[in-house]
Amino acid sequence: MSATELVHLGHACVVVDTGSARVLLDPGVFSESWQTLEGLDAILVTHQHFDHLDVEKLPALLDQNPDAELVVDPGTADVLREKGIAHTRHEPGEEFTVKGTQVEVVGAERGEHAVIHPDLPVIANNGYVLRAEGGTVMHPGDAYVPAPAGVDVLLLPTGAPWLKVSEAVDYLRAVAPPIAVPIHEAVLANPDLHYGLFDSLSPEATDVRVLPRGQVTAVR
Repeated sequence: MSATELVHLGHACVVVDTGSARVLLDPGVFSESWQTLEGLDAILVTHQHFDHLDVEKLPALLDQNPDAELVVDPGTADVLREKGIAHTRHEPGEEFTVKGTQVEVVGAERGEHAVIHPDLPVIANNGYVLRAEGGTVMHPGDAYVPAPAGVDVLLLPTGAPWLKVSEAVDYLRAVAPPIAVPIHEAVLANPDLHYGLFDSLSPEATDVRVLPRGQVTAVR
């Protein structure tokens, strides 16, 4: 059985190589080195915020990866339609396959981004669950998305305007994955404090792994 490999490119941006497909998630402005990637089979975007999608640099990435399917949430689809960027729209409850990797689209109630403030509009948010022989990886986007059974690796949001660290710990405990990889850390001056809390307060069977930036790491 081939191992699942991850590359954390900073903040919410992660490359997941399932052994059958190479998938990029959330290429945003706080992340690095995704602009030069090649050989991608799919690009998945959880929502339209700039820290998850750099719309200006996206076309060049698509040119470098002409066979990669761009999959986005309903809100991002509206943005890309206005810019004439080809894409596929999916929403929670739907499934599709990328080169032998099953992708399940999941969402919080009504498939929405977590509330930042009541005065701000709430946008759509897709979580993605990638299932392949090497394991199952979940990226929830910016919401505490209920996890389906069998998640091996949870990409865990660490710091955000909508996020309280105690709630992140509760989410980690609710999912209780064998492996948790902290992401979405760029807004924090010192994310190590949060990582330490995750490590000390996580379920006993969960291994919290902080991935070295830009390095390929086998997680299963």
